[in-house]
Amino acid sequence: MASNGIPDQLFHTTLTVIDYHEDPSGAKRSVYVLGTHGKLEAAKAFAKTALQDLKYEKSDFAEYAERSPFESWSHGDGVLVYARAPAGQVFLVGIDTAPNNESLPANLDGTVNAPQGPKSLHYVLQTTIDYNLDRTGAAQTTEIQGAYIHRVDALKAAHKCLDPKEFAEFNVRDTPEMAGQWPYGEDVVVHAVAETGQNSFVTLTTIPGAHARHGKKRT
Repeated sequence: MASNGIPDQLFHTTLTVIDYHEDPSGAKRSVYVLGTHGKLEAAKAFAKTALQDLKYEKSDFAEYAERSPFESWSHGDGVLVYARAPAGQVFLVGIDTAPNNESLPANLDGTVNAPQGPKSLHYVLQTTIDYNLDRTGAAQTTEIQGAYIHRVDALKAAHKCLDPKEFAEFNVRDTPEMAGQWPYGEDVVVHAVAETGQNSFVTLTTIPGAHARHGKKRT
C-alpha cells in the first residue's frame, strides 16, 4: 500500500454460482461482487463469512469447505470457500485483484473509503467463454476490470475493455443497430465473438444488486 493510504490494487470478493441442477455441464453460472477491500487479509476474512452475510448457514449445504494455508485444494485458484447445495448448485467465494483505478483510500481495517460507501461502487466484469475447449460453454472465466464511483465512468470503461478490431462480431448495447433486440441480458454492455470462437461479455454490476438477486431470506 502506498504511504498516502491509497493502495495500488483492490481485492474484490466474488461469489460464483454454478447451477449443475439446471445444466449438468456447468455452463450455467452467475458471478456477483460481494465486497471490496484495500488489504488482502481483510478481503480473506470477509470472504470466509460472505455466505453467512447472504443469510446462508453451513448446514444449508451438503458439502462446505474453507481453504486453509498449505492444504491441497482442488476448487480453483483464488477460491477460498466451496459449498455444494443438496440440489447440486455450487457456490464459490473467491478474491479477484484489480487496479485501484479510482485511487480509493483504504482504512486501517482494510475497508475501502468510497464517497457514498463501498456498496455504491459500479464494477466492470469481463467474462470469456472458450467453446474450443468445451462446446458446452463450461470453460469460462470472469475477471473484474475495475471499480468506479460513478456509473457513467464505469460505462465508459466497459466500452473500452475490448478492441472491436480483434473480433469477428462486436455488439454494443444501446446502439441503433441493437435497438429492441439485445438478447444477452440486462447487465451486459458489450458482447463480442472472436474468429476462434471465444465469446466475451462485458457487464456492469453493483454490490446491492448481488444481495438483492441472490440473498437468501430467513423464514
